[in-house]
Amino acid sequence: MKVDTWFGVLETGGVGEITGSRLISKGIRELALYSLSLRDSRLNLPPEGFDLKAAAIECGFVESPAEYYSLLHEVTLEAAKLQVSGALTPDQRIIQAVEALDDINETTNSLSERLFEWYGGYFPESGLSGETLALFIVKYGSRDNIDSEDPLYSKARDSMGAKLEAADEALLKGFAESVCSLYERRRQIEAYIQSSMELIAPNLNIIAGPMLGARLISIAGSLEKLAVFPSSTIQVIGASKALFKHLRARAPSPKHGVIYSHPLINTAPWWVRGKIARAVSAKLSLAARIDFYSGKKDISLAEKLETKVLQIKALNPRPPQKKQEIGAKLKKKRRK
Repeated sequence: MKVDTWFGVLETGGVGEITGSRLISKGIRELALYSLSLRDSRLNLPPEGFDLKAAAIECGFVESPAEYYSLLHEVTLEAAKLQVSGALTPDQRIIQAVEALDDINETTNSLSERLFEWYGGYFPESGLSGETLALFIVKYGSRDNIDSEDPLYSKARDSMGAKLEAADEALLKGFAESVCSLYERRRQIEAYIQSSMELIAPNLNIIAGPMLGARLISIAGSLEKLAVFPSSTIQVIGASKALFKHLRARAPSPKHGVIYSHPLINTAPWWVRGKIARAVSAKLSLAARIDFYSGKKDISLAEKLETKVLQIKALNPRPPQKKQEIGAKLKKKRRK
């Protein structure tokens, strides 16, 4: 009888005696990898009551129970480390990047608003905001340092803002540098998401774009989970509040969730957005499944989606008539 153990394969006789063995070397990593390879196997399991410790000593793998338990402890720890290190799959790295991008966006917006209000007391006529203002402050600091060739020179000369002291100027410059670094870090993360989506989910990247595709994976939890979602779920993913309100208070059902940011949906006339959202979500569902199960790029998906959207728009050129308008027309016909 063949028995698979964490230290090798044993051949046993009819009464459980060991008749042969193929042992793994005592390298901790090799033993850990071999043990992990047996996790999902249901074949050649040790019979009930089989003493692995005694078998390891009998076949010469270890010399004593103390050595057996010490080695087993080290192998178990190494296997746990390998499982943890392997848990961060490529789609999980995309999820982490999306969440980091959200955190950076929130921080950047808050600090940019603070910088705008702070510097506005010294140069309210600048008309700058966001990264443009931060770069301006890093370059000039006080409005008194603006070059005569700069378009804001005349505004700075006649500004009604307060005078910026040297200590405040140094503090504002340092603050502006931090804001600029956040904007640069955001661009780096966006570039990482774009390149990762092209490799991991090329079809989803084609249909949704890198940022929307990555956000769909993030909300779903993984590319695998997104691949098993029906298109109806993908259509309203990210609209949980509106969906719960619909279920509890009989409010109108949401027509779209985060996929509203898709250009085919948010640029479409309001009366066909629901139909287009269904078409887009169907193609997103198909793209996610192809990416997860085969990974082959299919350019025709985008062409088919555009054709479907054009058909929807052609069949619905005008907004639907309201019930009141239909009733009024029927009354006119009856009078005639």
